Amino acid sequence: MDSAQTDGVYQPLLQPDQLSPLPESNNCELERVLADVETPLFLRLRKATMIETKLLFKLAAPAVIVYMINYLMSMSTQIFSGHLGNLELAAASLGNRGIQVFAYGLMLGMGSAVETLCGQAFGGRKYEMLGVYLQRSIVLLTLTGVLLTSIYVFSENILLFLGQSPEIASAASLFVYGLLPQIFAYAVNFPIQKFLQSQSIVAPSAYISTATLFIHLLLSWLAINQLEIGLLGASLVLSLSWWIIVAAQCVYIVTSERCRETWGGFSVQAFSGLPSFFKLSAASAVMLCLETWYFQILVLLAGLLENPELALDSLSVCLTIAGWAFMISVGFNAAISVRVSNELGAGNPKSAAFSVIIVNIYSLITSVILAIIVWLCRDVLSYAFTEGEEVSAAVSDLCPFLAVTLVLNGIQPVLSGVAVGCGWQTFVAKVNVGCYYIIGIPIGTLFGFYFEYDAKARYLSCFYFGIWTGMIGGTLIQTVILVWVILRTDWTKEVSTLNF
Repeated sequence: MDSAQTDGVYQPLLQPDQLSPLPESNNCELERVLADVETPLFLRLRKATMIETKLLFKLAAPAVIVYMINYLMSMSTQIFSGHLGNLELAAASLGNRGIQVFAYGLMLGMGSAVETLCGQAFGGRKYEMLGVYLQRSIVLLTLTGVLLTSIYVFSENILLFLGQSPEIASAASLFVYGLLPQIFAYAVNFPIQKFLQSQSIVAPSAYISTATLFIHLLLSWLAINQLEIGLLGASLVLSLSWWIIVAAQCVYIVTSERCRETWGGFSVQAFSGLPSFFKLSAASAVMLCLETWYFQILVLLAGLLENPELALDSLSVCLTIAGWAFMISVGFNAAISVRVSNELGAGNPKSAAFSVIIVNIYSLITSVILAIIVWLCRDVLSYAFTEGEEVSAAVSDLCPFLAVTLVLNGIQPVLSGVAVGCGWQTFVAKVNVGCYYIIGIPIGTLFGFYFEYDAKARYLSCFYFGIWTGMIGGTLIQTVILVWVILRTDWTKEVSTLNF
């Protein structure tokens, strides 16, 4: 795919004329192996696979840990809330999936601009620009956070407007109020995360997240079980935990020798070029938000059923498990974004293409294994969240859809990661609109609400058969389109279109 099709959004941002005198990346070894036509193909592929696997897992393994642990913090908060009662579980689920994920998707998406720009700048050895991009992103995300606070403040009215029951909407809004500080933690955390990942610095974030998880579990236990401050206490602890992560990462960047060339301190350049930076950030946000909001809509639709507590409880269990597994794919997503952007920036087209193939294979294998585990454990999964027999039966019915979703989620995030590495966010956003919102949701809603398969027996199962089938269809079409585009990509042309 020609990067010119992305309207040259990111190219003008790489402006400095001098390169930092740091040593050449060892990643060039992979390009040399792939270009060595004298060596038999099988030996080349074997050696290249070993090199790429080492590079990939050096990035992916810590990234998976970071995303999984961050997700586990939200998941554990939901578990603590669920043991307060079914209403609290439904409220925490609606607060997390119906409101908080809106801010999460928007902030993480906007932060992906740092991933594209810093990755390509680092590969092109323009190290001094990484700190500038980091600060620009934090400025933009903080301003966005100010705007997002209104959604949190009026969350109860929004949920009532969307048709949620007054009891659940009131409890969910109380939970959401405690997440207000988390918005601004996102505004700093996601740019920092991408800044470090673009330099292949991922282990420190993994250590920080692991330590914070234990602190979070202790504080959650104290707030809910000992102090008994309920839903508000649970969400306030979650916000505090995110700020602990932010503070620790900031200390690392300022004090670490590994960031000496890329972090030059605060700069007025952070306030220049904001319109162009915002353009790429907005495209990144739209791309990711259209994906994260896709299943958020499923949660909102579930709240419209005759028994919203059962619907939300069973769905929250399935989507929490899917989200946990999704963090593995997001780790691969982060790794392939860095690998592709670094290799393109370094002028290594063969390495970029080879990385795409290898990471997709590993991610797909992992997701298939997880889908099998979920299927085998379908009758006991819900008991980690709630003790209700009715919820357990509903979760068991939903597991076939969950298993298929896990397999697709093993491929789609990696393909999106390739798009971020190349700077194709605008194109992917258009694909997401068509596949998710023109095809997936309308067809799924039609099947779920109007085509009542054996509705007398199991209305909830019928609803999910329809709505989730439509949503899986949308994801499948999007995946096929992205695979087709990547297969047709001229990687040499991608390198030539980068302007440093």
